[in-house]
Amino acid sequence: MSMNISQSLLPEFDLEIANTRKTLERVPEGKGDYKPHEKSMAMGRLAGHLSEIPMWATMTLSQDELDMNPASGPRFAPVVMSSRQELLAKFDDEVKKARATLASTSDETMMKTWTLKNNGQKVMAMPRIAVMRSFVMNHMVHHRAQLGVYLRMNNVPVPSIYGPSADEGGM
Repeated sequence: MSMNISQSLLPEFDLEIANTRKTLERVPEGKGDYKPHEKSMAMGRLAGHLSEIPMWATMTLSQDELDMNPASGPRFAPVVMSSRQELLAKFDDEVKKARATLASTSDETMMKTWTLKNNGQKVMAMPRIAVMRSFVMNHMVHHRAQLGVYLRMNNVPVPSIYGPSADEGGM
């Protein structure tokens, strides 16, 4: 008996979620405006963005498209960290929904196209499996790494992720 696409993604999803949560647990209070460079995202927004990425898994797997800024209707409202406790609660809530949706998604649904739009204009369209890997999983890893640099620059111990960090010997 072979494993379906969703079941094969769950171990990777769980690993990346656990590593992301370890990083979010270290975001310091009161440093939300910190930026390592003028072009950088502020730490509060970066942490907030990481907390909302699991929501993209749910949206990708449960609807055919998303318009970030529809001509009529609500615009996408980005999350900005107000407190670590709220940040982790948001993340945990989104993870719970995303994991349940992922676990129940069929191969047929995984292969269907998902479209991202901005004000009615197509930004991209790909099979859901490609969106899950790139715009959900890889996107989360990318921003988690950025947040690790922000932590280092604020003398906050960086967690071990795929192996030891300079601050932690184990995993």
